Amino acid sequence: MNTTFRRALAVALATLLAGCADKASLDPSQQSGASPPLPAAKNFLMPPMQVPKGVGWKPGQAPTVAPGLRIEKIAGGLQHPRQLLALPNGDVLVVESNGPGEEALTTPKQWIAGKVKANSGKGAKGGNRITLLRPTGAPGEWQKHVLIEKLHSPFGVQLLGDSLFVANTDAILRFPFHVGESAVRAPGTVFTDLPDTVNHHWTKALLASPDGRKLYVGVGSNSNIGENGLEVEYRRAAILEVDVASAGSRIYASGVRNPTGLGWNPWTGQLWAIANERDEIGADLVPDYLTSIRPGGFYGWPYSYFGGHVDMRVVPQRPDLVARAIVPDYALGSHVAALGMQFSERNALPAAYQGGVFVSEHGSWDRSPLSGYAVVFVPFRGGRPAGKPQTVVGGFHSKDEKQLFGAPVGLAQDREGALLVADDVGDAVWRVTAAR
Repeated sequence: MNTTFRRALAVALATLLAGCADKASLDPSQQSGASPPLPAAKNFLMPPMQVPKGVGWKPGQAPTVAPGLRIEKIAGGLQHPRQLLALPNGDVLVVESNGPGEEALTTPKQWIAGKVKANSGKGAKGGNRITLLRPTGAPGEWQKHVLIEKLHSPFGVQLLGDSLFVANTDAILRFPFHVGESAVRAPGTVFTDLPDTVNHHWTKALLASPDGRKLYVGVGSNSNIGENGLEVEYRRAAILEVDVASAGSRIYASGVRNPTGLGWNPWTGQLWAIANERDEIGADLVPDYLTSIRPGGFYGWPYSYFGGHVDMRVVPQRPDLVARAIVPDYALGSHVAALGMQFSERNALPAAYQGGVFVSEHGSWDRSPLSGYAVVFVPFRGGRPAGKPQTVVGGFHSKDEKQLFGAPVGLAQDREGALLVADDVGDAVWRVTAAR
């Protein structure tokens, strides 16, 4: 990239960081629920962008929590912690990772967007490892052990019997592992390949079925709305079902742009997912969502969103697929970037946070004012969402929206019922319980 081009891009970048011309007219809470308002789409040569500068947490500083809650740091100094898995003995696995950086930069817009996002600290180098946290018995004291190293942009992790399955960006690996061990010394074996061309969306969410016979994998799209060609979207924007006995797989559901988290609804037994929707058509479009996943279901991407709302940018269009696109169950708000979910029937938080799902919102990069940057709780009744999202953990950015202290990603519930939150900008893991 020549100097003149870089200088022009730098000017454009500075302009974008200075402020956004496209201000949101709807609060994220107004766009939550089963029937969110969806304004008319807008077109941009360059979408407005706003990202606070990543500065991390000062000593003694922590996220804020709702009244009646307390929060403590149980691990710091991590390398971009993304996902968590609570083990039966009380240990907690932390996946430290970030994207592999394999996607080619083919347009000035990509280059500028990458620089803007990197300014937040979200683009920091990941550890490509899994760290084990073990409680010592003393309040707030947890030991750190490096469990597995030299992974390739890992994200999802699941335990089945004496096997630990780790979803790298390109394959699921299988490691021999016994609960209680603090290091895995035997090499992992490739269990099954995963789509890994381009890796625009690199994360591979992973969830085991309750009977241990299947693994479900969330695979994001290789583009915003198919602009890289649909041939690179093979088995992407989909949830895959992998048979544990044979390692064979099939597409379980499709048209889900970026399914970043998976969970079992404890009241219905149905698979649910969170998804990040498309960008660049306005600050109030398109809401990210939480939804049940039907076997064989199609959820719209790239041709439409929230059912039959056609995205006119996609060519050629597919009215046959739009006609059967499933409307998601619950909108979370536009550009909140939901990245973690945890269903919870009972936990160590107050009564208001029992019987629902916790969702971590990593935060917007193309919306003003900012949206997301919080952990919210969505109450359920009768196996379905019932009510507005309630902020459980916040305070991840400064009030003037210029500084970013942290950003929530993976969630888990530990053996004591506490809510655990991975923070990839603050390089920490937080633990939330009822106030004493």
